[in-house]
Amino acid sequence: MSTNQPGKVSAEPRGVAGEGVPDARQRRTILIAVCVALMAVIASVSGLNVAQPDLAVTFGASQSTILWIINIYTLSLAALLLPLGAIGDRVGRKPMLLSGLTVFGIASAAAGFAPSAAVMLAARLLGGVGAAIIMPITLAVITSTFPEGERGRAIGVWTGVAGGGGILGMFLSAALVDVAGWRWLFVLPVALVVVALTMTLRSVPDSRETSGRTFDTVGALTSIVAVVGLIFVLQEGPERGWTAPATLLSLAVGITAAGAFVAWELRRRDAALLDVRLFGERSLAGGSITLLVVFGVQAGIFVVLFPFFQAVLGWSGLLSTLALMPMAVLMMTVSGLAPKLAARIGPRATTATGILLACAGLALMAAIVSVDGGYLSVLPGMLAMGIGMGLSMTPSTEAITSALPRERQGVASALNDVTREFGTALGVALLGALLSAGYRNAIDSRLAGVPSGPADAAREGVANAVDAADQAGPHARVLIRAAQESFVDGWQHAMWAGVAVMAALIVYVLARGPQHPIRTPANEPEPADATAG
Repeated sequence: MSTNQPGKVSAEPRGVAGEGVPDARQRRTILIAVCVALMAVIASVSGLNVAQPDLAVTFGASQSTILWIINIYTLSLAALLLPLGAIGDRVGRKPMLLSGLTVFGIASAAAGFAPSAAVMLAARLLGGVGAAIIMPITLAVITSTFPEGERGRAIGVWTGVAGGGGILGMFLSAALVDVAGWRWLFVLPVALVVVALTMTLRSVPDSRETSGRTFDTVGALTSIVAVVGLIFVLQEGPERGWTAPATLLSLAVGITAAGAFVAWELRRRDAALLDVRLFGERSLAGGSITLLVVFGVQAGIFVVLFPFFQAVLGWSGLLSTLALMPMAVLMMTVSGLAPKLAARIGPRATTATGILLACAGLALMAAIVSVDGGYLSVLPGMLAMGIGMGLSMTPSTEAITSALPRERQGVASALNDVTREFGTALGVALLGALLSAGYRNAIDSRLAGVPSGPADAAREGVANAVDAADQAGPHARVLIRAAQESFVDGWQHAMWAGVAVMAALIVYVLARGPQHPIRTPANEPEPADATAG
């Protein structure tokens, strides 16, 4: 890869002033720029969750519509990551990043001023498109700009923002909703976009790769259909029912499209959008599976923690989000330190250590959580989870980016992001279902003597039980206590399932994880057909 410098082709990007590799200060500026852009995207994934009641009141919308306003952003983001990542490799990473930031900023502003649910849905859809342009490019800029000795640490910072940024975004969003109102949620992403645009224009070098092959349009389209179908199942299955016609149809379409995508990519071989043969290698398969599981468990943890803080402990949304910050801070800090440990003991040992710690954190939460123990009964497990996820995410991300060649770094970054999105959707669906099932199985035996109306409401969930307590008369305290204790029982079911999944992942990583220090493809010799961007 080379940059936009007339008359020269080099193996490393040139600095913004025209001299060789960007110096240390420029590299820091580049890293800050792409992380600010990434933060805008990540914060918008979860930010609206804290404003669901306000949105329903403003638009007079049903809960189903509100969920679509939230989920359509993730759906469009996940579906377009691979095609747009590949396009970014071809047309140039800097212009793609600038385009993505512009689209995302316009969409965020439109959402903030949306007069109706329909306009809000359209704005969120457009925001997902912009986010799908931004996310893969930010990581591709890092892998193609930083020299080998600093690349791991830069990826660690990026990984920390990707992992912990959602929690930070939720905290800031909850604060804005409490202080000003839900429309102010979109001030944060717009402000981040302005900063990222300014820094990108001034500091981020341009680069593109040419392979001499036509763009894989069929692969791009089938990947979009597959991702939309499968993500729709995971998002809508818990709401509509896993055997509902729409759910089953979406599952069939998703699986069929995924099979068609794999078959087509095998046929295209080196000209494929994503060379699926590479999944036979340790790095790509191990990194992808690890991120899928780790992000799935992380998302499932949030499904459990928020109702615990709000409905069981009675905390506000802002305080509940603040309670997650210790885990987020540890995750982000350790992600930046993980490359040093990986260089010393190897990526496989580092990843396995992180997964072991995360598994221990889950077990701690499952074993000692209680209504009376409150926050202190879950804090040790949260801290162990934060350290463990920070250790495991960075080597896994490096494993994915190192598995694809230089000219496919946008695709590699997109694959990393798609894996995270699938893991998140899968974790929410499965651990959320286990929590609900455990709650329903536990609460019936605790509702003796409670009037049928409040009892039926309590069976729907712990938040419903708290809302129905006023109708239970002298049984109100019994009703609330029954719901809280049943929620803890459901929590334990979900967490022990997570422990089992993480234990299986440890065995897999020890057997199939990357054995040697990772060398990313941006350090390889410049291919003959790379051209200046």
